[in-house]
Amino acid sequence: MSARRPRADAGFTLLEVVVAVAIAGLALVGLFQAGSSGIFAVDSAARAEEALQRAQSHLAAIGRDAALVEGDWSGDDGGGYRWHLRIEPEMQRQGVAADGTTEQTTTLFSVEVAISWQSRGHERAVTLRTLRLGTGASNG
Repeated sequence: MSARRPRADAGFTLLEVVVAVAIAGLALVGLFQAGSSGIFAVDSAARAEEALQRAQSHLAAIGRDAALVEGDWSGDDGGGYRWHLRIEPEMQRQGVAADGTTEQTTTLFSVEVAISWQSRGHERAVTLRTLRLGTGASNG
């Protein structure tokens, strides 16, 4: 005589399959969201790093190419970046020039460079500040 097994353990019920598919779907949605968030974070970090390099480049050029002059300047830096430069005198000191006979005014300037760009509908910016010595005259 052969004993027959009951049909209850013959396979999955429809409810078990639906629940398993729903759980798998939620897991996939979570993975896709995590992946897209990671991609956006990498893009944001890359844009911020490029903006920082651009700001450092602008700071390096200040005071070498021309005398330091008080003022505000801005412009397009290309690639979706804009720059803004502000130079303001902090303090001045009168002294004798290197030749030992003429008076010279040395000024400590506050220099600020900001690089801004649009990212996912928001304005982002990197700002660098430094102090520079110069003998340039101020415009005011």
